[in-house]
Amino acid sequence: MKILLAVDGSPYTKKMLTYLCARDELTGGNRNHYTVLTVQPPLPARARAALSKAMLEEYYQEEASKVLEPVRKYLAQSAITPDTLVEVGNPGETIARIAQEGGFDLIVMGTQGHSALGRLVMGSVSTQVLANCSVPVLLIR
Repeated sequence: MKILLAVDGSPYTKKMLTYLCARDELTGGNRNHYTVLTVQPPLPARARAALSKAMLEEYYQEEASKVLEPVRKYLAQSAITPDTLVEVGNPGETIARIAQEGGFDLIVMGTQGHSALGRLVMGSVSTQVLANCSVPVLLIR
């Protein structure tokens, strides 16, 4: 099974990883292939215009590394060596697009568990993923 792990470096990512690594059906054997995805929100247009393309790419890579390195170390304890992806864009839409285009069987991600009113007012990445994607999503709260 191809599993997409959407991570953002928050405490909810750690909860999701803890849940994942405790489930043999998700981690047992070598039958699953994991890809860890982090999506960096784009800098405002004025900031992007002030930076060279190389500086901008370096910034996004540095920010992504802050998220991905602890995830890699944590997964290594469970003998999981995932592929990694770094994207820039709207997180909810980007996760859904990558899952669809990549032919993933499952998306696993942490969620803050906002109330219905909170989702209506603020929106959430998990709500956007659910709305834009036909791939099954496992939300860990």
